[in-house]
Amino acid sequence: MNQKKAQLIILRIVRNKYVITFLVFYFWLFFFDQHSIWERRGNENTIESLEKEKAYFIEKIETDKNRIHELKTNRKNLEKFAREQYLMKKKGEDIFIMIEE
Repeated sequence: MNQKKAQLIILRIVRNKYVITFLVFYFWLFFFDQHSIWERRGNENTIESLEKEKAYFIEKIETDKNRIHELKTNRKNLEKFAREQYLMKKKGEDIFIMIEE
């Protein structure tokens, strides 16, 4: 008898139009809406990759700042940088570029 009573209560709850509306609405939001579980997972992956990229660029900026400081303070380093990167030379010098294979 108690089992039959429980089934009637459950059936009454399931037939309630508000419960049905809530379940449909919840199902729609969870799977098909703009903020669905699939979209959230994709956004989390995007955020993770952007944070890795941010860390890389912060490290690169720090390295470049150190390099700039080194070039501004030491004349020999500036000359070496200009010769290696921009192939600059002094008067009367010849530059030979050696490419290793």
